[in-house]
Amino acid sequence: MAVKKGDFIKLNYTGSADGIIFDTTSEAVAKENGTHADGKKYEPIVICIGAGQVIPGLDEALEGNEIGKEYTIDIPEDKAYGPRDNSLYKSVSTKEFKEKPTVGTRVSADGRTGVVVNIVGKRAVIDFNHMLAGKALNYKYTIEGVVEDKVEQAKAVFKLFMAKDFEMELNNGTLTIVLPPGITYDQRWMMGKGMATFQIFDTIDGIEEIVMKETFKKPAKDAETAPVVEA
Repeated sequence: MAVKKGDFIKLNYTGSADGIIFDTTSEAVAKENGTHADGKKYEPIVICIGAGQVIPGLDEALEGNEIGKEYTIDIPEDKAYGPRDNSLYKSVSTKEFKEKPTVGTRVSADGRTGVVVNIVGKRAVIDFNHMLAGKALNYKYTIEGVVEDKVEQAKAVFKLFMAKDFEMELNNGTLTIVLPPGITYDQRWMMGKGMATFQIFDTIDGIEEIVMKETFKKPAKDAETAPVVEA
């Protein structure tokens, strides 16, 4: 069976650059190559073909592939993370760091992540390019199957943007998402929910409305620590 544009698929992959693996969905591969991360859940990702949820070169290659067949593709930099952009190098005073920076120190600013690549005197040079910018990439991948359930599709979209699983249900075109308490204070949530919502409406037929429900419950009083009222 060949997959087509608009299909939600389960994708297993291993990506490498210059012969070095930078990401994989296979725990065995991660362990073999010394890239295993404790606590990370290794499993196929669920994406919609043609929705731009993976890099362009890989997204374009998926259409027409057969389920269960292993593929290998080389992707040039312009179809991956693009060339390096010199305007994304910034020089800042080392006084702006809470701790003394060193080469390799990771920095977050204005919603971007960069890394210190040089220190000259009291100035630190930060590279805000994607770490794979300017590189050709290689992917080995297998499409494990097609996901038909609309709730599972919606969960997958939110997981791509939030890296979290949400409880959801779909009734008469309304998708209700149960949010964990306090998530509205999460900066990543504030940035990602709009993009995830757009993608759901754009890629999943039959969802006409999305309701996000956040519930707070009053904590139960501890009888043992409750104040004693004397007569």
